[in-house]
Amino acid sequence: MSGESTGYDAARIEVLEGREAVRKRPGMWVGSIGERGLHQLVFEVVGRAVNQVLPGRGGSVDVTLTPDGGVRVTDDGPGGPFEDTGDTDGHQGLEALLTSFYAGSEPSGRHVAAVGQFGVGLFVANALSSRLTAEVRWEGVRRVQEYARGVAVTPPSAVGPATGSGTTIAFWPDTEIFETTRCSFAVLAERFRQVAFLNRGLGISLTDERPAGEARAVLFRFPDGVRDFVAALDAETGAALHPDVIGFEREDPRMAGTMEVALLWSGSREERMRSFVNSRATPQGGTHVDGFRDGVAAAVMAYARERGLLAADPDPGADRIGEGLTAVVSVKLDRPEFLGATRGLLGNTDVRVCVGKAVREHLGNWFEEQPGRAAVVVDRIVRGIHQD
Repeated sequence: MSGESTGYDAARIEVLEGREAVRKRPGMWVGSIGERGLHQLVFEVVGRAVNQVLPGRGGSVDVTLTPDGGVRVTDDGPGGPFEDTGDTDGHQGLEALLTSFYAGSEPSGRHVAAVGQFGVGLFVANALSSRLTAEVRWEGVRRVQEYARGVAVTPPSAVGPATGSGTTIAFWPDTEIFETTRCSFAVLAERFRQVAFLNRGLGISLTDERPAGEARAVLFRFPDGVRDFVAALDAETGAALHPDVIGFEREDPRMAGTMEVALLWSGSREERMRSFVNSRATPQGGTHVDGFRDGVAAAVMAYARERGLLAADPDPGADRIGEGLTAVVSVKLDRPEFLGATRGLLGNTDVRVCVGKAVREHLGNWFEEQPGRAAVVVDRIVRGIHQD
C-alpha cells in the first residue's frame, strides 16, 4: 500500500518535544493517568527533596496535602539559585530542572534514593500540573517563581529574607490530565515510611489538611534503619524466636557499593523478605537476594556440622532456611544493573558474592556469640531438613 493511497506521508508525522510531549502522553512518564500515576508524580517531587537532604546537608522532608487539592513538599537542604551558575561542575539551577529534561551533574549511584519508579524529575511534574510554585531559601533570601502547566508565569523574584535554607515545591496536579487528583494518604505514608527505613536518620513527615477539622500527620524517622524495618515487619506476625534483630552494614569496593542487612527468625512458618536497590523495591529479587540466601545457608550448615547436628550432608533447601525468616536486604550501588524494564530484578553478578560472604561471616559470628539463641534457630532448621 503506497503513501499516496493512504494519504499519509512524512509531512503528516507529528513531532512532539518537551512539555508538549509529556502532556500528550503522560502515561509514558508517570505510568498512568489514574491514581497510580498521580502518586508517581508526588514521588518524583519528594524524591528530589529527599536527595537534597541525604548527603548530610539537612535531614528532613515535609509533605502536605492541602485542602485545595495541592501538594506542598519542603526540604531543609542547601537550597540554591534559580538560574544556572555557570559552574564548571555542570550544576543547573532550579529553573532549568523545572523547564527541561535534566542533563547536568546530579548525585548518582549509591548516593541517590529512588523514591519514584521512573526518575523523570521536576520537569514532568511541572508539565503535568495546572499550577506550580517554587520557592528557594538560599544565602539569606527567599525567591519564588510560578508556573502554569509547565510555562513560567513570572520570573524568579526575591520576596523577603530567608530563615535557614531549603526548597519548597507546591503543585496542583492537572485535572485535564489525571482521572483523579485526590492522593491516598495511606499509599503515600507507606512509601515514605519505607524510604525512611532504608535511609537511616532521614525524617519524612506527611500532613493531610484536607479533612475539615480532622487534619492528620505522621512522622517517619528510624535511627536503626533496616533493623527497625525488620522489627516492624516481625511485629505484624507475632513473637520472634529471639528478641534481638541481627543486622550489619558493610561497604565492599568489589561491588562498588554498600549493603545493609537485617534479619530474625520468628515463630511463624512464613518467610517475609524485602529487598531494595538504591531504595527502590525489587519484588523479583536478584543477585542481592541470592547472595543473602547463600550466606544464611552457609552459616547455618557450617554451625550445624561443627556441632555434629547433621547425620549426612543434605542440601538445606531455600524453603527450609527461609521458614520463619524475616529479613530486609538493601544495597546501594554506583552502577546497578537491572534485568527487565520494570527494574524489579537486580543482575550485578559481583553483588551475590559480596553479600553472600558478608552474611555468612556476620551470621556465623552471631551464632558463636549467642550459642543459646543459635541452637534454637539451627535446631529448628536441621529438624526440618531431617524430616524431609
